[in-house]
Amino acid sequence: MSQDRQSSDGAEAGSLQRLRGLRVVVESEIDDQRDFLMRELGKLRTEPHLYTRRGDAVPADAEIVVCDYAPGLDRRLPWMTGEPTAALIVMVPRHEEFSSSMLEAATPDAVLARPFTANAIKAALVMGYSQFRYERRLQSKAARLEENLRAVRAIERAKAIVMTARSLSGDEAYQYIRTQAMERRTTVGQLAEALVSSYDLLGRLPAA
Repeated sequence: MSQDRQSSDGAEAGSLQRLRGLRVVVESEIDDQRDFLMRELGKLRTEPHLYTRRGDAVPADAEIVVCDYAPGLDRRLPWMTGEPTAALIVMVPRHEEFSSSMLEAATPDAVLARPFTANAIKAALVMGYSQFRYERRLQSKAARLEENLRAVRAIERAKAIVMTARSLSGDEAYQYIRTQAMERRTTVGQLAEALVSSYDLLGRLPAA
């Protein structure tokens, strides 16, 4: 077996391994495809739970949600737009027309078209969950960048406070804040935010 083949097989095993034990909620009307879908989900070692459509919201207690396409689906999702708590896979009908704009509004991670095949189900789960995890990583990175930006802004404002209060230069003010943070076993950013908040509360913050 070539090294490329071994690498490919290892990646395949890793993708399927990530699916094992995941709770998969399936919301679907009764048809000949539903039982096949549930069997294939079981073969992939997931934990499928079947629901017929009821109520105003799609069930949410899962890592993957698989549901039928229907007009207004985006309004039934149990999360805010752009803040999904599970991978979403939408099943589209075999013959009936569907609105591409309504499907897009639901922002699925993958689409599964009837009639299902074993490979199509596997591909939808692997790609859908992979896309969901990728977007979560991007959101986490964006949140860390925003946090770092807030810290930088707070440090600059805190330096202005210390420079005015203690008649220090910018470098001296930063070293003072850094020393205080070390003594209190906190980060420079957190100490700076606390200092700025205190001065904001007292109405004594120098103009930026």
